[in-house]
Amino acid sequence: MPRRTVTTATSPTRAKSRSSRPLKPLVTIEAGAKRRFQMRLLKWYRHYGRDLPWRKTSDPYRILVSEVMLQQTQVDRVIPKYHEFLERYPSFHHLAQAPSDDVKKTWYPLGYNIRPLRLHSIACETVARYGGTLPKESEELLSFKGIGRYTAGAIRSFAFNEDAPILDTNVMRVLHRVFMGTGDPKAQKNALWQLSEALIPKGKGYDFNQALMDFGSMVCNARDPYCLLCPMKTFCKTYPFEPKR
Repeated sequence: MPRRTVTTATSPTRAKSRSSRPLKPLVTIEAGAKRRFQMRLLKWYRHYGRDLPWRKTSDPYRILVSEVMLQQTQVDRVIPKYHEFLERYPSFHHLAQAPSDDVKKTWYPLGYNIRPLRLHSIACETVARYGGTLPKESEELLSFKGIGRYTAGAIRSFAFNEDAPILDTNVMRVLHRVFMGTGDPKAQKNALWQLSEALIPKGKGYDFNQALMDFGSMVCNARDPYCLLCPMKTFCKTYPFEPKR
């Protein structure tokens, strides 16, 4: 008997043709591999997931601050600055009222100084438009300058406990290696976004997304992944991974 497969959502919605031919899915997942990946990833996360301060809150403001700080910055550098920043600006209202130059000084030395200005702008807009409460709808989040698709998904998942997909560098690497194996991941982002969404176990988006990020950082890392210890090696399409010289 042929293996049962699970397909992700197809390309963006178009008007149905008269022939009603189904659109070709961007990526196909074997149902058994999907279940194994979900179960093994969550089991790994229960044993090895990192204890991080922003995982002890569901406050959308604190989640947003952590996500902006973590952009292109290592976790160990972010943790002390995260505590310092929140002590000085504990809410959207406090941040919106602060001069932007003071916000930049508090941000130092994380770098990429456009980030504190964007965060300050989001705080001002949140206060002006929503009374200081960040909305949870995807369309409204994406309307903020400085909140892209990944950050919107992270806020929905980590602050509002929704099964929203995310796709940062770590997640993209894990999903591409395990389920695709060939081609340039950056050129396959649409398929990887669909894959990220299709893999989320119903009602477990928070843990699953946190697990994906940890797994990509700690096991399936960029240059020297721990393939021999990887729980996905029996069905990973790039096992064993051989780094380019």
